[in-house]
Order: sequence, then C-alpha cells, then structure tokens
Amino acid sequence: MSELIEGTILVVTDHTGDDEHGYVLTEASKRLLTATREIAGGDIVALALNSAPDVAALAAQGVTRIIAARLGRFSPRVPGIVADCVVAAARECDPEAILNVSNARGHDVAGQVAVLLGTGASVDVSSLRITQSRLLASKSVLDGQWETEFHVSGGVPVIALRTAGLVAADAPEPTTPEVEHLSVSFREASKAVAVKSSRTEDHTVSLTDAPVVVCGGRGTQGDFTLVNQLAERLGGAVGATRVATEEGWIDRAAQVGQSGVAIAPNLYIGLGISGDIHHVSGIRGAQTIVAVCDDAEAAIFELADFGVVGDINVVIPQALSALDGQ
Repeated sequence: MSELIEGTILVVTDHTGDDEHGYVLTEASKRLLTATREIAGGDIVALALNSAPDVAALAAQGVTRIIAARLGRFSPRVPGIVADCVVAAARECDPEAILNVSNARGHDVAGQVAVLLGTGASVDVSSLRITQSRLLASKSVLDGQWETEFHVSGGVPVIALRTAGLVAADAPEPTTPEVEHLSVSFREASKAVAVKSSRTEDHTVSLTDAPVVVCGGRGTQGDFTLVNQLAERLGGAVGATRVATEEGWIDRAAQVGQSGVAIAPNLYIGLGISGDIHHVSGIRGAQTIVAVCDDAEAAIFELADFGVVGDINVVIPQALSALDGQ
C-alpha cells in the first residue's frame, strides 16, 4: 500500500457564481480534490475564496473542514489577495502540504505563499506521491522532453498541480464539514483596484475541461473561421498556438502549450499547426490527436494518431459537410 500524508493538506478551491445567485465548485477544483484524496491520510481542508462555498460538492469530495475567507471588497482573481488568504488559512490548520490548481493565477499564488511561509513551491506539477514520508512531485522539463521528480527540502511544500487530464470522482463516503469563516489581514502590496474591465470571447466550453479541442496555428493565416466552425460542430473548445496569439489572431487565453495552458481532451484536432515543441508540450495528455497540415514533414505528424496532409481550406469544409450529412 502506498504511503499517505497523515497530517493536514490545505487545498485552495475555486468557485463560479456570486453572492446573489450562489457559488458552484469548479471542475478543476473537483479534480484537484480527487487527486488530493489519493495522497491524504488525514484531514483535507478546503480554502474557499467566497462567503458561501459549495458545501455539498466539497462534502462529496471528502473535505473534512472548510475555511471560507472573508475577502470583503477584494477579488479572488488577484494573486496577492489569494496568497494572503492561503497564509492565514495555513496558520489556522498547520498543513503538511498546500495544493492549488496550476494556472496563471495558481503559479503566482504558489510563489507568493512560499515566500511568505519561507518554504518552497513548484508549479505545473503533473503527479504526486509519498515516499519515506516525503511528498514527491513530478513535472515535465526541457520543453516536455524529460520528466523529473523532486521534493521541497524544507518547510511546507506549496504545489500547483495540473488538473487537465485528471478525472473528478466523488469520495466513497461524503463528509459533513462545517464552514469556518476566516478574517484576513491583507498586505498593502496585495491590494488592487480595478481600473479597467474587458470581456474576452465567451466560449461555451472551457478550454481545459473540453472533451474536444480544435486548435489553429500559423497555417490559418489569421482566419479562425474554420477552426471555430469545426469546434462548434463537435461541441468543443477553440485553442491556438503561441504564434496565433502573438499575432493577435485570437485572444491570449486560448494559447495551448508551454507558455499557455495544458490540455488533455478526448480528441485534439490541430489545423495548420507544424508541431513546435512549445505547443506539443501542452497537448501530450490528449487521448487522440488529429493533425491537418499542408507540410508533409511537419513534426506534428510524429505525434498524431491520424494525419491529413492537405490545405485546411480544402479539407475542413469537406469535413464540415460530412458532419452535416451532406
């Protein structure tokens, strides 16, 4: 039987919603809590960044204690605010490990918490295990060419875990946690005031949660019409390479790869993508990879389960017609 952490694990959770309509635990947080149970032999404490957390969902995930931070007028999207909440919660529950989701905010939070607690942090971690009472973390390095395993040598490890590719599952027995409200003293450096708000394109399916992802690259030449149409037909999400986002063809939030998000859909379709290692490192978790590119020597074909050498402007309209039964 594998070893477990017998002490407390503090898990930073995220919710969608608001005070008026209520809050719902995110799928990424459910996957994070599912992964936490695999290494937990003691209490799992969930930190909620709102006043009315999704108790039913947290109980279904086996959480034994819920700490709801009082943010007041501050936003849970601000890393410094979240870091202050994590540190305050850690002082309340004395954890042996702190886990959060590996995303842009999660990276920042992990680093700030580690500095404030005088310990170490790691982000983009792919898996965790316990050996000789030490928490070992694994992650890809050197553009995904190597997998390394390591541990934080001193203090409480702060880990940002990649949840793409993980499957959320309820605990065998639900718990009955109570909500404890926590007042937090925020550092001046953490406080932020919104001076501008903008809304990006509203995709119906989350990029990291989607079972199907259609990505566009340089081969689209800036026209994502076919990418969007194919994703819509398949009920999937739209992603892009770094080049596509840097050229301004699509929002930066759609970037998949080393400096974007990692995905693990059932089906990945790359359109006009050559297979640069920066992009490929973010799609290795996909179950099936399909590539359409007019360059027969493109590196993406080495990774693809199915490949089509051809112009996407010819191939994809035919695929759309077939999907429409024409």
